[in-house]
Order: sequence, then structure tokens, then C-alpha cells
Amino acid sequence: MTSTYLEFEKPIAELQAKIAELEAVDSAEDGPSITEELGKLREKSEKQLKDLYKNLSPWRKTQVARHPDRPHFHDYIEALFEDYQELAGDRVFGNDEAVLGGLATFKGRSVVVMGHEKGHNTESRIRHNFGMAHPEGYRKAVRLMDLAERFSLPVITFVDTAGAYPGKAGEERGQAEAIARSTQRCLTLSVPIISLIIGEGGSGGAIAIAAANQVLIMEHSIYSVISPEGCASILYRDAEKARDAAEAMKITAKDLKTLGIIDEIIREPVGGAHRDKAKAIQAAGKAINKALIGLEGLSAIELKRQRRERFYAIGREGLS
Repeated sequence: MTSTYLEFEKPIAELQAKIAELEAVDSAEDGPSITEELGKLREKSEKQLKDLYKNLSPWRKTQVARHPDRPHFHDYIEALFEDYQELAGDRVFGNDEAVLGGLATFKGRSVVVMGHEKGHNTESRIRHNFGMAHPEGYRKAVRLMDLAERFSLPVITFVDTAGAYPGKAGEERGQAEAIARSTQRCLTLSVPIISLIIGEGGSGGAIAIAAANQVLIMEHSIYSVISPEGCASILYRDAEKARDAAEAMKITAKDLKTLGIIDEIIREPVGGAHRDKAKAIQAAGKAINKALIGLEGLSAIELKRQRRERFYAIGREGLS
């Protein structure tokens, strides 16, 4: 059970606090009345959680996608991959720890895997720059994709970023060019590439490693050209209207599937992936494996064609 509750989860937090109090009493004074009350409260808490998550608004989905306890890149690596060997540096400037990647084994296959890492505590979040990559992060991604193509290895990417780092240092080192080159490399790969949006997929910083043959998304993740706050600042001149922007932007998994932007939604445990990380990660692993199997046997030309047609098809239905 998560120790961090979102604002809209306050009723759940209060119930869990009462349950914790009763559990402490129950361990000291064993009695049928307390046990019965505990059972009722647990049942009520589970129902409330189900009801709360049954139809989350886009803004609440955004909050869940950003939950600090949500599984991150390292969690997926540890649970799904074997023999992971990180490869660092872009061979131009340095190593960016916002984008990590290397060689690994997935379900018996040798693969190249990479993704954004936000970090789990203050120290690691600062080290990973909250998942916001500098240009060298995307140049490292290109280097890893080149390696994958050289040795005919499938590429698996995990997307979780608010966007590429927008600071002066990034601009000085060619942020826009690095993002464009990484996106281009995804699209020209002669090996399969599968992308999974595990949290927040924001702007070019996300698409730079997500221009894939198959784009999957966790149920409570979001994917958009800009954050709701950024959109609100530009369109409404008021960042406080982020809730309205989230509604208008169609950033939820369900909307993205309808629009043809993503290919499959992976169901999360009730209450979000952060409430049962192992279950959520295993569901993701099954979906990634299924997607890879579906691409087996396709030639380099067919893979490129499928990828190109997939992206050209986005928006056609809405324009017709």
C-alpha cells in the first residue's frame, strides 16, 4: 500500500489511518469486536478505492501518472530483464543520467533497452534531473539504437518525462537537434522498436524515444505534446487552468487509443501501478512480449514501412 496519497485520495487516507489505529489496538488486545470492525473498514476502503478510480478525470489521471511511488525505469529493469549492462555516455559531451540504457536479456532475447529515469528520492531525483534529459541523453539514445541495428537487436524503450530539459545549458548544446536526431533514428531503425509510456510522456522529450512500431501505455499514464500547465500558460495565460487544459488535450490512455496515437492500454491494479508495482510491471512485460512476437519475421523494409504508415495514419480518421 502506498504511503503517499494524492489530494483526491484524502477519504482513502483517512480510512487507512483508522485501519492502522485499529490494527495497533488489535495486536495489543485481541477481541472479536475489533476484528469485525477492521473487516468492515477494509471492505469499505477497497470499495471506495474502486469507485474513486473507476472514472478518473484527465487531471486526476495526470496526478496519478506523476505519483512519486509509481514504478520507474529501474523497477522495470530489475523485474523484467536479466543481465542488464548499462552503457553510458554519448561519445560527444558526457553522460546524462536522465536517460539510461544498455544491453539486456528479455524473455530469452538479447535486446537494447533504454528509458527515462526520474528517481525515487531527493538525491536520486536531482541526479537524474527528474527525468528531463539534456542533449547528451538523446545522443546516447541514438548511440544505443545504432548498436541495436548493428547487432540486429530489438529495442525496448520506457517513457517517463515531463519533457526534455528546457534550460540554457541544453539549448547551448543543441537540444532541438538532438531530439530531432533521436526521433529520426527511431523511425529509420531496421529492427523492431517497442515503446511503453509508464508515467508521464511529455513533448519532444518523450517522442524522441517513442517513435516506435508499437506504442503501449499504462492505464493511468498520460502522453501529450506539452504538459497541462504549459498548455494553460500559453492558451489561457493562466497555469492555474491546467485542469481545463488536461480536459481539452485528450491526454489519457483511452483518448489516445481512440485517436490511434497508441496501440494498446495495459491495465493497472486498482488504485494505480504504485499500489501493486509487481503486478503492474508483470502486466507490462506480457504486453511487451506480445508486441515483440507480433513483429517477429518482418524484414527491415517491412518494419520501416509499418512504422511510417502507423504515424501517417494518426489524425486521418478525425479529418475525414
